[in-house]
Amino acid sequence: MIRWILIAVLTIGVAGTAFWGYQEHQEKNAVLTQAENTYQRAFHELSYNMDLLNDKIGTALAMNSTQRLSPQLVDIWRLTSESLSNVGQLPLGLLPFNKTEEFLSNIGDFTYKTAVRNLEDEPLSDEETKSLEDLYAQSTDIKNELRRVQHVALDNNLRWMDVQLALANEDEQMDNTIVDGFKTVEDTVEGFSESNVDSPITGTSSQEHKYKSLDGDQISEEEALNLSKEHFNVDNEQNMTLTQTGDGADIPMYSISYKNDEKNGYMDMSVQGGHPITLLIDRPVNEKQISLNEGLKEAEAYIENNNFENMQVYESNEYDNVGFYSFIYNDDGVRVFSDAIEVKVGLDNGEILGITAENYFMNHTERDIPEPELSESEAKEAVNPNVDIQEEFMAVIDNDMGEEVFTYEFLGVLDNETYRIFINAMNGREERVEKLDGKEINYAGTF
Repeated sequence: MIRWILIAVLTIGVAGTAFWGYQEHQEKNAVLTQAENTYQRAFHELSYNMDLLNDKIGTALAMNSTQRLSPQLVDIWRLTSESLSNVGQLPLGLLPFNKTEEFLSNIGDFTYKTAVRNLEDEPLSDEETKSLEDLYAQSTDIKNELRRVQHVALDNNLRWMDVQLALANEDEQMDNTIVDGFKTVEDTVEGFSESNVDSPITGTSSQEHKYKSLDGDQISEEEALNLSKEHFNVDNEQNMTLTQTGDGADIPMYSISYKNDEKNGYMDMSVQGGHPITLLIDRPVNEKQISLNEGLKEAEAYIENNNFENMQVYESNEYDNVGFYSFIYNDDGVRVFSDAIEVKVGLDNGEILGITAENYFMNHTERDIPEPELSESEAKEAVNPNVDIQEEFMAVIDNDMGEEVFTYEFLGVLDNETYRIFINAMNGREERVEKLDGKEINYAGTF
């Protein structure tokens, strides 16, 4: 009897120990997962912020207006602070990374001191401009190195927890791409001269207002489902669900979703007129069968079939066999960036995979566009003389206050980078400068 009692006690003890061990294991895994997620977020934010930082410095070089330059320098200072915060959250305590942190601190100090002074009375000196040019070149190198690390980390599902192990076992010859990549970044920065001092759619309205361009009669739920079949490119409505927005919504809308084994879809449609506000279709995109230009024809046909008139494409890109096309409204030769529509097309079969027309319906209206006070040649004088202007347009954009302004739009090149520059057609103010994205670098095989 005593033996059976002992066996029962031992069994309970073993089971309790096993359960305790399992709980400890689960808690340890939860902590490790949380740490890994924190490291991943900090790293990808660092890479993203360095991309933005590089663009902002390049844009500052293309500016010719002190009114625009001061806030641009403040933005650069803000991004350096965020980048330093990201670096501080990575497990790099055992890896010397002080040169990169010093580089970011120097950029922050330089841009902050420059931004807070009156640039109208004391503009950038030639030496400061040269320092800014050096910073741009150096930030380009750092950005590219981080992007290489990011590419290989994502491509090989590398974990940041392994970085800690690799750093802790410094005496052992461990092959860790992340560690090697950051050492390359540090070596790159160390090679810099010790003399260092240091949109999605343009004009999309930043003001919240009601939709201006909805017309037509109200449609029923049945009519909305029938229209949705055309947008989802399906024959029946068996796998569709529909809900209507309640009180308090900006406009009455139907939200329709579609789901089957390989294809999911979601769209918002206005009750008034049955206009597509947003559309998203998620399905496997197969091998590319049509060109980006052929995909544009599909996007243009979709735009025309949905009664969006006088729209012109101004930007197209391709990613993972999907074409992305941005359209703006053409008002008698004036490009209106506020009235924007984006369309996604699958380049495997030409199917429309997405549309965003919210900006169009919020902003499109009849406009009384005035005659410009400045001539084109006068507007060009407000552009940085180092920019080689390639194309000119008339355009309406939103300024920083969310107000529409009539501008000259210039596309120009500076140091092999392309910029879009908007000069106010009424007073010559430099309203906006944008660095346009170049061709994406293929980082595969660079390690």
